[in-house]
Amino acid sequence: MSQTPATDFSTLPLAPATLENLTRLGYHEMTAIQAASLPPALLGKDLIAQAKTGSGKTAAFALALLANLNARRFAVQSLVLCPTRELADQVTTEIRRLARAEDNVKVVTLSGGVPLRGQTASLEHGSHIVVGTPGRVLDHLDRGNLQLDALNTLVLDEADRMLDMGFVDEIAKVASKCPPERQTLLFSATYPEGIAKLAARFMRNPVTVKVEAQHGGEQIEQRWYEVTESARLPSVALLLDHFRPVSTLAFCNTRNRCRDLVELLQAQGYSALALHGDLEQRDRDQVLVRFANGSCSVLVATDVASRGLDVAGLAAVINVDVTPDPEVHIHRIGRTARAGETGLALSLASMDEMGAVGRIDQLQGKASVWHPLAELKPSGGERLLPAMSTIHIQAGRKEKVRPGDVLGALTADLGYTREQIGKIDINEFATYVAVERSIGKDAVARLNAGRIKGRSFKARLL
Repeated sequence: MSQTPATDFSTLPLAPATLENLTRLGYHEMTAIQAASLPPALLGKDLIAQAKTGSGKTAAFALALLANLNARRFAVQSLVLCPTRELADQVTTEIRRLARAEDNVKVVTLSGGVPLRGQTASLEHGSHIVVGTPGRVLDHLDRGNLQLDALNTLVLDEADRMLDMGFVDEIAKVASKCPPERQTLLFSATYPEGIAKLAARFMRNPVTVKVEAQHGGEQIEQRWYEVTESARLPSVALLLDHFRPVSTLAFCNTRNRCRDLVELLQAQGYSALALHGDLEQRDRDQVLVRFANGSCSVLVATDVASRGLDVAGLAAVINVDVTPDPEVHIHRIGRTARAGETGLALSLASMDEMGAVGRIDQLQGKASVWHPLAELKPSGGERLLPAMSTIHIQAGRKEKVRPGDVLGALTADLGYTREQIGKIDINEFATYVAVERSIGKDAVARLNAGRIKGRSFKARLL
């Protein structure tokens, strides 16, 4: 008799409908963190799991909290705390996908940058799972909008980052409002001392699982270049022109460096945008949407701003500055080469940063590979422009607009093909549609002259 491999989801005590849904979603076998954390989590044990972003940890805790859920009971039974709004949105999307096997599981996101009113209304309609940032969750608890007496699972996602961002008091207050006999699942990329203290306060005999970095870096080609301070930013343009990656995430240590680099790249004809802590939430949403849907080729970000950002098929990561924290370096370059693909990690370092490079080498257990800047040859071709453009439509969930309505307006009504339309993102008040660059202007003009769901909405090209 052939044995089912231990990484097969069918070895877990999950409902047949859940297993069927996993197959449909393309989850064929467990990642290392799922295989290590799901068995104890499904037994109801408290868990400390150390795993990097992109290792499949969201599904690991989502499957555990869904197994605990009674969909017929309209009360909040699970709470997931995340460091940033972007991560909270991604976690919500993933839980909704995994919850399709169950009828009518309601997931509500509570994070800052969005009016309280809409969130309060969502909570009044009853929800099973709440995903949110600590400050905003606490706000709703203090106002009496959120009741946790039926809670059975508390998840702390990217706990190390929540500590870095100073959320420890908020987390403590939220945990004190949860029933003491709940299950607590803590996920963290690193294990600083603060995590042990946190665990000692809120957890009961937790099982600890640790998974080494998902990709031992074999799929990531790492190259280092020594630069002088004045050559640093121009060198980024040289790298982009030489390697011509379709999508690049460039990390800077400061907001000012982000702004300077974006100015330089835009002046040279690159499609580049900045992501840093000074951005208004609306601008931040637009930047993230445009990068994820392929209508911006280079995203220049600080570490805090990029938390929870997970872009499929990222071709390259450029470290414009070396981070003083070697764990952060591993985290940065791990954004490329996801899901078995290969990726490129290009790092610039000045003489002053060699100490930090040494610490990275030590953590990786191998010496960095250096290349001369002189080997970077300009391609001589046109700038590599993104394949897509983003159309912004002034209507969102508030107007009951759904992706199918927008797709229908563009294909059935206006005659574009399905292949010419990319990702469709809908938030409370706006819809963003990626379309092939060649049809962008034409599609905007025709959308403005036409209708979506029988109504006229304003559209513009971002």
